[in-house]
Amino acid sequence: MATILYAIDRPFMRKTFEAIDRHVDVESAYIPVRADARGCSDRIDEIAVDDPDAVDENVRAIDPDVVVYNHRFGIERFTFYEEYPLVHIRHGASIGRGERAVTATTMLSHVSAALAPGERWARAYREAAPPDVRVAVVGIPEADVLVDSPPPRERRVLYAPTNYMIGQGAYANTARSVLECFADTEYELLFRPHPTDRREGPGLAVTQSCRDRIAELSNVVFDTAATPAESMRRSDVLISDYSGSIAEWLHTGRPLIQLTDIDAPDREVPRIGATTDTLEVELVDDLYHDGEPEAVTRRREAWLADLGIPMDGRAGERAAEEVMRCAA
Repeated sequence: MATILYAIDRPFMRKTFEAIDRHVDVESAYIPVRADARGCSDRIDEIAVDDPDAVDENVRAIDPDVVVYNHRFGIERFTFYEEYPLVHIRHGASIGRGERAVTATTMLSHVSAALAPGERWARAYREAAPPDVRVAVVGIPEADVLVDSPPPRERRVLYAPTNYMIGQGAYANTARSVLECFADTEYELLFRPHPTDRREGPGLAVTQSCRDRIAELSNVVFDTAATPAESMRRSDVLISDYSGSIAEWLHTGRPLIQLTDIDAPDREVPRIGATTDTLEVELVDDLYHDGEPEAVTRRREAWLADLGIPMDGRAGERAAEEVMRCAA
């Protein structure tokens, strides 16, 4: 039996659990909630299940003390939380896509504890959660490794946008132009589409087209790292939109470029870093050599104050403490 049982929905979502699990001192394991999550972690023991879709049956057969989940869609498929404490922690922390409201309306009535990445999320959780739900601000565990990491200063840029469907055009509208912006320049570009856009949906066609172009460019690398933290550690500038990668990247203190060319009429990219509809290499040059302008620095600082994300490298510890508290 596992005292702590992580339920992993998508392979890349293991990043949160691995960052927490290194701080737990009780028996732990994970089950895949989808077939493609099988074998996704070599840091947490996997409990083999015949049918990953049979989540309730699998949880009851294992009989853990607490279940930890970091997705938010599909919770209505389950009933195990009626018998077992459920801790929810988001994988990452998207800022401009309505994720706070989605989490509050889909998850909080089912959980024992909601671990918020920052005060901004916690405020929304407290307003929506039943009075018996514990809301705790822990930070972003997978970003702990980015705190105080020295900038590489190797002219390396990471492009990591929101996935095609959720981003409402951000990836489709910018991917090819980003490639052409860096073609044959002195910069190395790490091209990192969202995991969903490497596997399925309309974003897959964009990814395949871009991979063909990347094969012709000596200074562009299709980033196959399983999780983004190491790619972030190796990069000097991030290019994104309103992806959850931004919240992690803010832990580095390095320049951020946000592409605002999105198709969603009811959404707007939150302006945290330098923003532009059309990327030009001159903007990258300015940020790489001179850092962010004072106006952008002030804007970033205001956002950091509002987000209230503790960036001390101890988010995994705090999350582990909350999970073990629910297991006690």
